Amino acid sequence: MRSLLLALSLLACGTVANAETTVTITTAQDDANYMSRTGFFGHRGRHGGGYEGIGFSTSSADDAIRRCCFWGKRQPVEIATSFSARRRGWVAVVRYR
Repeated sequence: MRSLLLALSLLACGTVANAETTVTITTAQDDANYMSRTGFFGHRGRHGGGYEGIGFSTSSADDAIRRCCFWGKRQPVEIATSFSARRRGWVAVVRYR
């Protein structure tokens, strides 16, 4: 009985290991729009192995960009902003090399 349970457990693990993974590539603009729409702030991806910073400001989009992590320390490759009516301010996503 114990052998049967072990065999079934291993079979189940093997099935899970072979499951396909779906990867969705998003742009910085996609992520900024998502954060402004939902109010959820968090890193959603660093596609291409680079770095990502997110920022927020109630005064301007430029101020939100300046508040992003790594701003002025790394070379930006993608910059996006979106106004959040939910948070009443600007969300910025900057991706760096």
